[in-house]
Amino acid sequence: AQQGRVREKAYGKQKIYFADQEQLPAASDAELRGLDGEITALSSKVQALQQSCRQMEAELKDLNSSMTTPEIAGEIEDLRKDCASYTEKLERIKSATNHVTPEEKEKVCSEQKLYCREWRRRKRMATELLEAILEGYPKSKKQFFEEVGIETDEDHNVTPPAAV
Repeated sequence: AQQGRVREKAYGKQKIYFADQEQLPAASDAELRGLDGEITALSSKVQALQQSCRQMEAELKDLNSSMTTPEIAGEIEDLRKDCASYTEKLERIKSATNHVTPEEKEKVCSEQKLYCREWRRRKRMATELLEAILEGYPKSKKQFFEEVGIETDEDHNVTPPAAV
């Protein structure tokens, strides 16, 4: 600082030292424009490299998340075993001698329709009855069901089969 190569500025108790820019040669307008052009070119090059880097990172992520050749070979082998077991199961079902006759099937289907119809009818009657009780009940429907101990189909995620 005493020789004049470095300047000193005091900010309270702190002192800051920096290079004396007056001793540096002044750049001409042409040099400044040239440097600005170089900065622009380098900035575009940096952006292109960053974009390329992002693309390569995305590709690397895809490759890391995909299965390796030995894993795929193992998966194929597992699928072949599953396919063979399903084929064997299908053959056993086809060769079974205890097939259901069309009359038995029709009987079971008609019974299912009957029971489903009865289920819906009884559910509708119970719902109407409970709604009539709830009209004069001071608490909520949920509280009433808890007090009485009523479990609904919805509590057990059960729905009657669709009418066929």
